[in-house]
Amino acid sequence: MTKSLWINLPVKDINKSKAFFTALGFNLNLQYGAREDSACFFVGESNLAIMLFEETLYESFAGTSIADKRNGGEVLFSFDTESPEEVDSLAEKVVAAGGTLYGEPGYKDGWMYGCGFVDLDGQRWSILYMDMSKMPLG
Repeated sequence: MTKSLWINLPVKDINKSKAFFTALGFNLNLQYGAREDSACFFVGESNLAIMLFEETLYESFAGTSIADKRNGGEVLFSFDTESPEEVDSLAEKVVAAGGTLYGEPGYKDGWMYGCGFVDLDGQRWSILYMDMSKMPLG
């Protein structure tokens, strides 16, 4: 039976990536990935594990080269917040830490408030607040 899900991401510079995700409030976990070329973060209440590996280490165990993220993307990582104000605050932290917004904070469909950003290594993320009382049914 599956116990947990770990997301593994390649990064160019582990120290810059650690600083970036720490600035967003992700919790560095020194139990795993506490090497010079990797890091582990726990995210959210369920402590989803995100592992960061410098590119050469990532390629050594992934069995493939890293895709060129400038020409497309395969995954969009999303996480939720408690309020629209928290979305705005995190968007500001993303930019201050060196990330880029690809979607400015705003409402979609009257019940979701969010934005999208690209991290230091080209991975795409979205930050969402969802007002479930206004979510359309069906």
